[in-house]
Amino acid sequence: MATPFKILYVCTGNIVRSPLGEALFREFTREAGVEEDYFVDSAGTTGYHTGEQADERMRETAAKRGYAYSHRARKFNQHDLNEYDLIIAMDQNNHRDLTRAAQNEEQKRKIRMMREFDPLADDDLIVPDPWYGGMDGFEHSFEIIYRSNQELLKILERQKED
Repeated sequence: MATPFKILYVCTGNIVRSPLGEALFREFTREAGVEEDYFVDSAGTTGYHTGEQADERMRETAAKRGYAYSHRARKFNQHDLNEYDLIIAMDQNNHRDLTRAAQNEEQKRKIRMMREFDPLADDDLIVPDPWYGGMDGFEHSFEIIYRSNQELLKILERQKED
């Protein structure tokens, strides 16, 4: 068996956007029968919520669409830059923090924005953090992460064929 392609989703606290990215990608690979080809995790650039469960509002948003998941927050660490093949930032602050942590160009090349894979992104590469808003914000962020992950899996699967 080949070594799985490792993806790490990163947001600020690892309780809203990145655990959803992880959960949806894992589900998409399961549905496609390729889950063994990928290892997926998530982390936060801060340790404020370490050990906490994923945000209830985002889990509720996902559950309405048939996606149930649980997750305990963890903080991103320097080792992650070597461990993962692709590190996905949710916003420009996450991207900046990850890039600053990178120690070489190889590590920097692994860091991408989630919306780079969103076919509807145009020039807006930010997955908004819905933490302080209402449920509409959670719905909006869910849709972005859902679309972006669908496209990401298509891209990665096409690359395997090349």
